[in-house]
Amino acid sequence: MDLALLRTFVTVHRAGSFTRAAALLGLSQPAVTGQIRTLERQLGRPLFLRQARGVTPTTIGDELAHRAAPHLDALLEIAEAELDSESAVRTVHLTGPPEFTALRALPALTPLTGQGLALRTSFGTAEESLDGLAAGRHDIAVTTARPRGGLLSATALCDEEHVLVAAPRWASHLGPDDLRKGHVVLEQLPVVEVHETLPLVSRYWHSVFESRPAAAGTVIAPDLRAVLEAAAAGAGLAVLPRYLCEEALAQGRLVALLEPAVPPLRTYFLVVRTGSLAHPHVARAHECLLRAAAEW
Repeated sequence: MDLALLRTFVTVHRAGSFTRAAALLGLSQPAVTGQIRTLERQLGRPLFLRQARGVTPTTIGDELAHRAAPHLDALLEIAEAELDSESAVRTVHLTGPPEFTALRALPALTPLTGQGLALRTSFGTAEESLDGLAAGRHDIAVTTARPRGGLLSATALCDEEHVLVAAPRWASHLGPDDLRKGHVVLEQLPVVEVHETLPLVSRYWHSVFESRPAAAGTVIAPDLRAVLEAAAAGAGLAVLPRYLCEEALAQGRLVALLEPAVPPLRTYFLVVRTGSLAHPHVARAHECLLRAAAEW
């Protein structure tokens, strides 16, 4: 049996569509369709059910993928290891939110640049990062969303604690009783956020006050580092990851308005295309991030 046909089959099985598999393989969609039809003729059994949006594997297709995929991944690992030994530099393409990528992921990966690894980084929302990863534009994505389906594999990376903060002059406006009432806080302080929908403030209010914030953003800046600086300058309250604002808290530029017994958390995931850890350079970067996250 032609290994190229099996590789195409496994890629389609993981991608869930001929179109997405074609992009990952660098082939045209008709070429992928033709290879799957050839394999189905050789086996005498249908491997996929064609649907309006993608394909669904038959039970025969699932069985073949279960048997073939580990061996194809092992062959790819051997081939990549040989290529890795011949090439001085291999490149890992990383994507994720700008703040986390800049302040945590990139510093953690930097030691690998002295070991024959190059890094290329792009920023995006969770949806943009996962779409780009699925399309083959990235090797590793850091996201706050766990992907569905078999094309992408996710590993929990770390939890991010969120803190309600403001400049000291705003904190002096609030008493202990005020801070137990979310609506009172918003009545007295303007809001600094990354988006008009107030995603971080809304999540915090839901978790801590069990309510929705009835407020609009006073300052909107699509980067948490800008939100931090605006809040420290006195623009209003903000909800920030603790790792991002802990230095400003220690310096007294910001103060935590509330320290709930159970702080709101957000989980980050490390996501790759299924089977791509057979590439040694991708596996090294993946493992490096997981090791670093143990200290975050």
